Amino acid sequence: MQLIPYIISQTKLPEASVKNTVNLLNQDCTIPFISRYRKEATGNLDEVQIGDIVKFKDAFETLEKRKLAILKALEDQEVLTADLKAKVNACQDSTTLEDLYLPYKKSRRTKAETARKNGLEPLAKILMSQSRHVDDKGLATIAQEFITSEITSFEDALEGARHIIAEWVNERSDLRNQLRNQLQRHAMIATKVIKAKKDEEKAQKFRDYFEWEEALSRIPSHRLLAILRAEAEGFIRVKIEIDAEHAINRIASRIIKTQDACAQQIELAISDAYKRLLFPSLSNEALQNAKQKADEAAIAIFAKNLKQLLLGSPLGEKRVLAIDPGFKSGCKLVCLDEKGDLKHNETIYPHPPKNDQTGAMKKISFLTEAHNIEAIAIGNGTASRETEALIKRMRFKNEIQVFVVSEAGASIYSASKIARDEFPNYDVTVRGSVSIGRRLQDPLAELVKIDAKSIGVGQYQHDVDQAKLQHELDVVVQSCVNSVGVNINTASHSLLSAVSGIGPKLAENIVAYRSEYGAFSNRKEIKNVTRLGEKAFEQAAGFLRIKASANPLDDSAVHPESYAIVEQMAKDEGVSLSELIGSKSKLQNISLQKYCTETVGLLTLKDIVKELEKPGLDIREQAKVFSFDQNISTISDLRVGQLLPGIVNNITAFGCFVDVGIKESGLIHISNLSDGFVKDVNEHVHLQQQIMVKILEVDEKRKRIQLKLQG
Repeated sequence: MQLIPYIISQTKLPEASVKNTVNLLNQDCTIPFISRYRKEATGNLDEVQIGDIVKFKDAFETLEKRKLAILKALEDQEVLTADLKAKVNACQDSTTLEDLYLPYKKSRRTKAETARKNGLEPLAKILMSQSRHVDDKGLATIAQEFITSEITSFEDALEGARHIIAEWVNERSDLRNQLRNQLQRHAMIATKVIKAKKDEEKAQKFRDYFEWEEALSRIPSHRLLAILRAEAEGFIRVKIEIDAEHAINRIASRIIKTQDACAQQIELAISDAYKRLLFPSLSNEALQNAKQKADEAAIAIFAKNLKQLLLGSPLGEKRVLAIDPGFKSGCKLVCLDEKGDLKHNETIYPHPPKNDQTGAMKKISFLTEAHNIEAIAIGNGTASRETEALIKRMRFKNEIQVFVVSEAGASIYSASKIARDEFPNYDVTVRGSVSIGRRLQDPLAELVKIDAKSIGVGQYQHDVDQAKLQHELDVVVQSCVNSVGVNINTASHSLLSAVSGIGPKLAENIVAYRSEYGAFSNRKEIKNVTRLGEKAFEQAAGFLRIKASANPLDDSAVHPESYAIVEQMAKDEGVSLSELIGSKSKLQNISLQKYCTETVGLLTLKDIVKELEKPGLDIREQAKVFSFDQNISTISDLRVGQLLPGIVNNITAFGCFVDVGIKESGLIHISNLSDGFVKDVNEHVHLQQQIMVKILEVDEKRKRIQLKLQG
C-alpha cells in the first residue's frame, strides 16, 4: 500500500485533503501554519486532523524503513525469495512484519540451533510428518539412528528433535496470532504483594493492588499504570494469565493428526513451545500493548490538561506584587511592572517563628503604593492560606485584586538555566517569586519556560513513554502559543521558540537582533534576523505581533501574504486601512467572492474578516478573583456534608482533583460529577475552573478527600 491510501484508510479523511496536507508537510510547513493559512488546500482540516495525518505518515515511513532493513538482512542471508519479498512488502503493520522475519532472525545460540548442529533436524521432520504410525518401540528404534558422540541416547535425540519442533511452532504466524487473539480476549492481569515490603510506608498508596485480578482488556489506563509503578518500585509481582491447557490444546488441534508415539512427542514439544517461547513472548507483548494504550490515554489527558493550563486566564499587563509564602524562611516579595520586569524584591516574616505581622503589613502597604500595584499574586504552597488571610485583612488606598496562583513547577524554573540567564544576580527564591507573579500576568508566556512534565497536570506522566509524551506536549505548547500569538518585541526566548517555523536557534537570533537594533518596527524587518529565510518567515509571520507598527495589520493574525487583499478591500470601500480595521459594519458589507483567487478562497477570506473585526483579540478569558473558605485551613477542618468553593487543579481519566484551600487536593470521582453517566470528565469540568463541591468522605490517615460536584 502507498502512503496516501494508507493514511486515508486510517483517518477516513478525503483524498484531496490528505494529499495536499502531505505535500505541505513535505515542504516543511508546520501544523499551526497549515491549519490557519492553508484551509483551501486541506479542505478546512483542523490541527487534530492534520496531527493525525502527521502521525500516520510517520508510522508508514517507519514501517517502510523497517521493511527495507529486513529485506536487506534476508538478502544478505541469501534466503530472500520472490514470495518472501512480496509478503514483506505487503505487510501493513509491524507485528505481522516481525512475525514474518522471526524465523530468519540471528539470535543467541538456542536449544533448537544446538539440536540442528547435532544433526537432529531430520528426526524432527520425521516426527512432524506423522506418516509412519509408530509405537514407542518403533520410535526408539528410529531415534537410535541419530545417536552420536554428542547424542548419547535415543532419549537425548528425541529431546533435541522436540526443541526444533518447539521452535517451528513458535515461528508459525498463524499459531502466534491464535494465541494473540486468546490473550486479547481472555488474558487476566494478576498481582501478588511482596510480603517483605507490604508494611512499608511507601507501599500503602498501592495497597489496593496487593492482591488484584482483572481482565487485561478492560483495565482502565490509570489502574494499569499504577500497578506497573507498584511493580517497578518492588511492592508487587505482576502476572498475565490465561487458561494454558486450553491454549495448548488449541495449538495441538492444528498440528497433531495421529494418536501414535510421534504425536506424543509433538504434544510435548507444543507444551514446551508454549511455556518456554510462545506465552512468555506474547504475554509480554500483550502487556506492552496494554501499556502502550494506557500511555496513549494518559498522554492524551496530560496534553488536554496542559492546553487548558497554558490557555488559562491572564490578568494582562498589570503591575503585580508577587509573594512566595513561607514560615521560617519568610515570605519573598517581588514587584513587577506591566511587562513583568523585576523592580524590587525583599523578604518579610509575618508568620511563626517571627510573627512580625505589623512590619509585614506596613512593608506590603508601602510597596503597593510605591510601585502602583494593581494585583497581588500569592503562591499556593506552604503558608499560602495564612498569607492570603493577612492580605485580606489589609486596606489599600487603591483597589487591588488578590489571587492565589499555582506554584507547580516554579522551583524547577527557578533553578533552570533559563531563570539564571534572566536573573543572574538573584537567587532561586527571587526567581520563583517572579515566576508566580508572571504566571498571573500571562500563564502561557511563563509556563512555556518550564518542562511541561513538571507542571503536574496529568496522571503517571513519569511512567509513560517519555519520547511520545515529550512530542505530544511540544505539539500542545506550539498549538497554544500560535493560537494566541506572540509579541515579538517582548517575548522570551522560550516563547519565541514555540512559534511556527522558529525553534530555539532562530529564537536566539531574534533576541540577539532585539538587543542590538532595538524593537522591530514592522513585520518586514523580521527578515533581517540572521538565518531567518523566506520559509521561516512564511511559517512564522502570521503568529508574530508588532504593536507599534505603522501598518496595523502587523498587530493581527492576518498573514503578510494577504495584506494586498485587505488593502484592496479598504480601497474598494473608500476608506483607509485603519478605518476598515475594527469597523464591523463596513467589513460585513464586503462581498468576499470578488477577492477569491486560485489560492485564496472563502475560508481564508472569512478568517481575515473575522480577524479584522477584532484584531489581535486574545482568545483567553481574563483572570477572575477567587476566595477559598476562610474557615478551612487543614484536612481536620473538613466535615462530611460541607459545601466548599474550590478550583480544579488536575483532570484524570477517573475524575478530577480540586484545591479547596488546604495542602491535600480532594477527588471528585467520575461517578460524582453528575447524577447521570459521565463519558468524559472534560465535558463537566475544565482545569482552573472555579466550582462548588460537597464533602462526601474524609480519610485523614491516608489524606484522601472524596468530593461531589455541586451544580
